[in-house]
Amino acid sequence: MKVVAPVLLLLVTAACGDSSGSSTLPLERPQPTAFQASQVRSQEALASGSGFADQTGGGIFVSVAGAPVRLRLDGSRAPLEGHPGNAVAPGKARAAFRLGPRTALVETETGLFLADAGWLIAPPWRDALGPGLVATAQAADGAVWLAHTSGLYRLHEGKLSALKVDGAALEGITVLAAAPAEDGAPGVWLLKDGKPYVAVATAAGVYQVRPAELRLDERETLVSMAGLEASKDATAELWVLTSERLLRHKDGKWRRVEFAQRPVQLLSAGRFLWVKSSDQLLLYDADADSWGLATGVETREFRFVAADESGSAWVQLGAETVVLSRAPVPRVLGLHQGMRVVEDSLLVRAVPPAGQTPTLLFRIGGAEVVAEAPGYSLGGLEKDGELKPYSFAALEPGKNVLELVARFLDGSESKRLVYFDFQPVGPVVLGWDKDIRPIHEARCAKCHISGPGRQLSTYELWKENAELITAAVRDQRMPADGPLDQQLITLIQRWAASGAKP
Repeated sequence: MKVVAPVLLLLVTAACGDSSGSSTLPLERPQPTAFQASQVRSQEALASGSGFADQTGGGIFVSVAGAPVRLRLDGSRAPLEGHPGNAVAPGKARAAFRLGPRTALVETETGLFLADAGWLIAPPWRDALGPGLVATAQAADGAVWLAHTSGLYRLHEGKLSALKVDGAALEGITVLAAAPAEDGAPGVWLLKDGKPYVAVATAAGVYQVRPAELRLDERETLVSMAGLEASKDATAELWVLTSERLLRHKDGKWRRVEFAQRPVQLLSAGRFLWVKSSDQLLLYDADADSWGLATGVETREFRFVAADESGSAWVQLGAETVVLSRAPVPRVLGLHQGMRVVEDSLLVRAVPPAGQTPTLLFRIGGAEVVAEAPGYSLGGLEKDGELKPYSFAALEPGKNVLELVARFLDGSESKRLVYFDFQPVGPVVLGWDKDIRPIHEARCAKCHISGPGRQLSTYELWKENAELITAAVRDQRMPADGPLDQQLITLIQRWAASGAKP
């Protein structure tokens, strides 16, 4: 069994809450605009519980029969099976959780598996953490936090670390949410034994978990939490669901948000927040700073399953599983939310909403590009008809946004915003032996020499497969034991983009 290495963690025991109550906080009373919700029904009956919704469409879920399933944009089933190189076969599935932008962590009766490209892959650290996963959250530094019935864990650089206080595990955590702490430092919020805490790094490998300064009324209790990611111009934020209302923490300030009906469920992804009240379903678009009220949705037997960064939510309506969105959502392939782009050019494509044929156009760096069928490539087509990569050379380095607009025949529109970080290749020449081999030996060799992965034992094989490798690490689908640190992902991308030198 792989040893779980402890990480020093300091727990401050100061009091939580404020006797003045949440009624003293600034009040927001949104006036939602009604919209007819777009609904796509899944062709697979799904079990209740957690699932993973991929921002490019589809996702990883659990069927009512207990099988892990991979679903496409239209709700149909795609292949997903245990990798032949696994030492143990996946058993009956219990739940799926987000691990990265394109990767899910599936819990089965035989342990944890990573779902990637149609395979369920057993990670090297799976023996250290059996069934009992409760929630996951990806922090700003790329590390994945895991709340388990046995305690709190952090997955970083392929190493699973248990965070303890005086040797005791942090048990009783029911919710995780990545969002800035009260002082603005990058953090991960925890709901532990019904009380809120936030974990922040104080030094390399050292974390402080401290009670949050939430001002609740005397009989008010906490139910759930959700984080919204940062955009090009706005900071990340935290939303807290209590037994009475919503609380919002943004730019170091708390606010209370009240509706005509008391909220009872909360779910977020990217820049979108879904809220379920007694018989209403609300959607907050942080980019537009606007609330919508979904109509045409039967909410009596309603439960969230998963949400994605496009503004879509997978929900259970009685015995049916339905994908809900404000309008039929176009998708982007080749570029995901928060991605760091170092290549001068990248193949980026649009995917129209299922069953729709709208006009699609991209907006980026002040330019507007009409996407032409059938490839809908941002870069257009080569002379031979092949899809052409788009050059990012004209963009300013730093935070940028790609906007994909779908215009329908009835005059309506829907949009998809993808925020990314453009860091063009510098003059420094990188080499495989000096810069890439250490990453290969530390994180790749165990699967890609004698393990289940593609053979990548030499420089020649790395150069030959450079495009596949960069796509896998860029999308945070590989390595199979957890995403690489963002700096290492960038290093591999820069090496490939600068000629894949030896």
